[in-house]
Amino acid sequence: MPKVNGIEVLRRIKSNTYRQITPVVVLTLSKEERDIVESYKRGVYASIVKSVEFDKFVKAVLEIGCFWILLNQPPN
Repeated sequence: MPKVNGIEVLRRIKSNTYRQITPVVVLTLSKEERDIVESYKRGVYASIVKSVEFDKFVKAVLEIGCFWILLNQPPN
């Protein structure tokens, strides 16, 4: 993102009382431990290192979608 990083976006989302339980999945190119830890500290549900190869990226996104639709149990 050109003007703000993902950690800042996550901080803004989670600072809103109505969005605190919004599930957020981070798709990132960073494999840095500090970035992953900071994401989880800020309430991320999952951190996924995305592939730069388009086919692998599409496959990962489809699998994430299947997880949320078929397996995840959100609060009522």
